[in-house]
Amino acid sequence: MPTSSNRVVESYSTLLRTVRAAGLMRRRRMFYLTVFAVLLLALGAAGTGFVLLGQTWYQLLIAAGLGILFTQFAFLAHEAAHHQIFASGRMNDWSARILGPLLVGMSYAMWVRKHTAHHQNPNTKGKDPDIHTGVMVFHEEGAATKHGVAAVFTRHQGTLLFPIILFLGYSLVLDSFKTLLGRRGVRYRYVEIGLLVLRFGALLTALLLVLPWGMALAFVGVQMAVFGFYMGASFAPNHKGMPILESGSRVDFLSRQVLTSRNIRGGFFMDTLLGGLNRQVEHHLFPDMARPELRRSTELVRATCERNGIELTETSLVESYAIVVAYLNRVGLTAVDPFECPLLRQFR
Repeated sequence: MPTSSNRVVESYSTLLRTVRAAGLMRRRRMFYLTVFAVLLLALGAAGTGFVLLGQTWYQLLIAAGLGILFTQFAFLAHEAAHHQIFASGRMNDWSARILGPLLVGMSYAMWVRKHTAHHQNPNTKGKDPDIHTGVMVFHEEGAATKHGVAAVFTRHQGTLLFPIILFLGYSLVLDSFKTLLGRRGVRYRYVEIGLLVLRFGALLTALLLVLPWGMALAFVGVQMAVFGFYMGASFAPNHKGMPILESGSRVDFLSRQVLTSRNIRGGFFMDTLLGGLNRQVEHHLFPDMARPELRRSTELVRATCERNGIELTETSLVESYAIVVAYLNRVGLTAVDPFECPLLRQFR
């Protein structure tokens, strides 16, 4: 067993050297500058459309468009936080620190804290915050803690997944302020707070100057719902429904990252739609690899997995959603049935 494990560890080292020798770890600044410029133009067009439309319910189309644009900016912030864009770590960090609060409406510090833990221990109980038991549960132990109305919800959580992620945007904003206003140390705390206040203040001011209260509230509701749905639908396929690891499990890096991740087929369109998150296996193996290079590394990764007998999972986007929904429902069924007799349960 140790020999096999050592061979896999060496295989990853060889893979990493091959990837570097092929030039796949190079920065792709022009790609990211082009994406950023296109998104800024689209944001400007949305702002112009907002002003020209005035007081009309067609403004909800602008709201939906902004929800999509803010998610695309979130993908860029995510890539900057992973140091995929610039050679300088400082430039990457500040890009993400500005993009996150100012354009996405989300704290960089909050995101990095959670996301770093996720990358270190994907799908690992007690270590990966993305499978922490909350509104949704991702393993049987979490389901066992649910009782009453919460248990009823949990038993149907897969079916309710997509309605629930409509509210993910609000959760991300709340978690952002909890992190920034909490007692735990946060670097450049007041920079992020200032950018968030500026962002939300400017948005609300613009809405109230152009729209009546009711329409402004509807605008915010639609924008946040689309943003939350797009974010949730982009991240849900990556790990949910893949193997869950016990807290103390000893698994080599290559196996851990590949076995707990799922790739989504779809080529350039899917790369754009999901901001490179569709190539989740490659992203976890090479977290600072630029988005355009992930596609080129796929065959190298697949060949390494085949040589070591490690299963690399790849599905269509629709297939992945079906798997995630079925998995969440299956886990949810282990929650305590509130209508079941407790005495009867003891003798099962």
